[in-house]
Amino acid sequence: MNTYLVLKWIHILSSVLMVGTGFGSAFYMFFANRSGSVAAQAVVGRLVVRADTWFTTPAVIVQPLTGVWMAHLAGWPLTTPWLALSIALYALAGACWLPVVVVQMRMARLAQSAATHGAPLPAAYARMQRAWEWLGYPAFIAMLAVYWLMVNKPAWG
Repeated sequence: MNTYLVLKWIHILSSVLMVGTGFGSAFYMFFANRSGSVAAQAVVGRLVVRADTWFTTPAVIVQPLTGVWMAHLAGWPLTTPWLALSIALYALAGACWLPVVVVQMRMARLAQSAATHGAPLPAAYARMQRAWEWLGYPAFIAMLAVYWLMVNKPAWG
């Protein structure tokens, strides 16, 4: 197997881990937040932070490394329109994801503290939950567009 195909396999695998873990984590966090169970929010919050640490973060790092290396091997300048747009959308998703990581860590701590003390969640949790959701929507849409661009490689311009 040649270098390009190995990189492509790693790139695809890491994209599946990144987007799949992100979507799965968002699904569980979204519904745990609507469950009314502080204990569920604490457990799911802790596991979402763990999933981002173990799966999403390494994939976020691997993606641009393998992508740029493959572009180089294939002879595609990074200014190729579909590739440049993919990079811009990936950066947009990253700009949304970084604050989400911080917010969900805070949410997990607040939920754990409330669960431990048998207390309701503070109002700050609801504010963070809204920010977490609203940052997640553009990030997910951007990644869907990146998938489309990677598969189709449209010949624009």
